[in-house]
Amino acid sequence: MKVFVTGASGHIGSAVVPELLDHGHTVVGLARSDASAAALQAAGAEVHRGDLNDLDGLRAAAAAADGVIHLAYDHAAMMRGAMGEALALDRAVIAAFGDALADSGKPFVGTSGTAMLAVGGVTGRAGTEDDVFDDVGHRVDNENAAANLADRGIRASVVRLPPTVHSDLDKHGFVPLLIGIAREKGVSGYIGDGANRWPAGHTLDAARVYRLALESAPARARLHPVGDEGVPFKAIAEAIGRGVGVPAAPVAPEELGFLGFFAALDSPASNARTRELLGWEPEHPGLLEDLAAGHYFVEAETPAAS
Repeated sequence: MKVFVTGASGHIGSAVVPELLDHGHTVVGLARSDASAAALQAAGAEVHRGDLNDLDGLRAAAAAADGVIHLAYDHAAMMRGAMGEALALDRAVIAAFGDALADSGKPFVGTSGTAMLAVGGVTGRAGTEDDVFDDVGHRVDNENAAANLADRGIRASVVRLPPTVHSDLDKHGFVPLLIGIAREKGVSGYIGDGANRWPAGHTLDAARVYRLALESAPARARLHPVGDEGVPFKAIAEAIGRGVGVPAAPVAPEELGFLGFFAALDSPASNARTRELLGWEPEHPGLLEDLAAGHYFVEAETPAAS
């Protein structure tokens, strides 16, 4: 299959691209910079130059492919607090892919997050792939727009990434940001008693879910590449504190910047339906084991945050 991948040189994309290539697919990756283009070419992928704002270019690349994996997101806008801007662009990109793939039966794999389960009102239990919500806002509406491309004759599915997708490929996700904050503040913070739970998954396990979704996921499927159903946030903060050499302690949400909202969520997530649909099992280390391995705490590779 010839697969067009957005976000192909990013954290998840850098694992998805070799996963696809190793299983006989051809990859065309979206690249907005010379460095990204060079990385994709070095990996063995073809390059489509452009960015998420070039909707005509995205339509053309999707129309020329046998399937699309959409990983890219305007994280810079999200981190500066312009969540609405990031969501609007993502929604426009999803619609553009719908135009290009309509009535083709081709696969489209979009990206959402398990954090939306808590936003949607799931409490007291692990959220499942069958939990679907309407008119909640945030990324929920965009997730529904992606899954509902099935109405246009597209085999559309959505991968809900946990807030922590971890590995030595993760340089700019929530864990590196929390490490940067701990270094700056001198404390590894959690909200309240820290008993709220975050699901987590290894990057390589997530990459396999994207590939399997492309190949075989039924239309409208929601998928959870989750290895840890729910790790208490206090345990995450303590592991970061040990790695940085600072204490873990309760902090006000604003001390964690835009992450304060996410750090307070209790959003465990099940992977049972994903395992059933795809024949997938997580194979790589869990979050706390990965934090104990030490690679996250090499300062030259860790971005600062506030």
